[in-house]
Amino acid sequence: MSLAATDEDVAMHFNLQGVDCELSQIAKWWVEHSVDYENGGFFGEIDFVGKALPTANKGIILNSRILWFFSEIALRQNSPTYYSLATRAFNYLIEHFDDTENGGAYWELAFDGSVVETKKQTYAQCFCIYALCSYFRLTGEKAALEKALVYFQLVEKYARDATCGGYIEAFSQDWNSISDYRLSEKDLNVPKSMNTHLHVLEAYSALYQVHKSAQTEDALRHVIEVFQYHIVCHKTTHLKLFFDMQWRDKSQTYSYGHDIEASWLLWESAKILADKRVMSQLKPVVIGLAQACLDEAIGEEGQLCDEFIFDERQRKETSYWWVQAEALVGFMNAFTLTGNQGFKEVCQPIWSFIQRYHIDATHGEWHWLASHHQDSQSRIYKAGFWKAPYHNGRAMMELQHLLEK
Repeated sequence: MSLAATDEDVAMHFNLQGVDCELSQIAKWWVEHSVDYENGGFFGEIDFVGKALPTANKGIILNSRILWFFSEIALRQNSPTYYSLATRAFNYLIEHFDDTENGGAYWELAFDGSVVETKKQTYAQCFCIYALCSYFRLTGEKAALEKALVYFQLVEKYARDATCGGYIEAFSQDWNSISDYRLSEKDLNVPKSMNTHLHVLEAYSALYQVHKSAQTEDALRHVIEVFQYHIVCHKTTHLKLFFDMQWRDKSQTYSYGHDIEASWLLWESAKILADKRVMSQLKPVVIGLAQACLDEAIGEEGQLCDEFIFDERQRKETSYWWVQAEALVGFMNAFTLTGNQGFKEVCQPIWSFIQRYHIDATHGEWHWLASHHQDSQSRIYKAGFWKAPYHNGRAMMELQHLLEK
């Protein structure tokens, strides 16, 4: 549940105390609601009011993000409960999602752990790498690092485009070409996307932290260069979203949420690489992405808007939970880099918006859509294929670090 009524005034203020409290509430909800004791692992879906759907399919994105979250919070809080849930997620990934014949992680399982969808999305392999690295940092479990390296080698072998650079979206179970590259129905069917590369960046940064080698360094440098030369539009200071194999832009929108998320993730990657030249090149890029969001994307109610649609020449005011979570981190990161008070000041209205419209004081967790942007047809699940404790949970942990500064 969210904070008690007596704490409402405290909750509305964007500060370390409020962030600490919200992280505790997020973790508590996932501890109490997500574990599938009957079939193993975690429920594939939990509805709008917190009721589990026991026969819902289980996706690798949800499972890997749960593994990442409980590993990271256990690292910070030394909780046996969080540690055990991280281990539960790790074991379920290895025992059910891992394709022992062809390598890599399956996309989707039935509720009982049987395989439903065998395709290999590069995006999914990278979320596994990201999570496995966190679990290795928590436990020292060599099998976690070894599996992360296996997945890394598969992505480098099959997904990396040796001709044009970057990474191809998706493959069949045995790593052959497929005709439908899409992560979801809302994506364009193209071989390369910003979104997948953002999570390659995230995964490779985490892997380089725990396993520095010539190959992991080369791969991290490569994906940073892909952002610099292909994905960031230096004229508009927005990200291009979709591409053909030769990096011709097919985008139809700006995604403000991804702009602000990439802003801080690129900077984290530069810090992890610890190359002063790369840091000096990326610093104006990441500040520019945040500045464009500040200048163009703050909505009428203080929220970060979702996107700008080219054909309509119109900004979409709809608020998604993950966009607001990433906005807080991205703007606070930009503030630490620049000292520009505007980046810090915009966080208070975003935080207030989250408290009013995204946090569900009755049933717990965050609404997918802001509550006043919903109707009876848009009461979307609290946990499911595309909703985990990753965006909001990670944001609270990152904000703890940023606000402590």
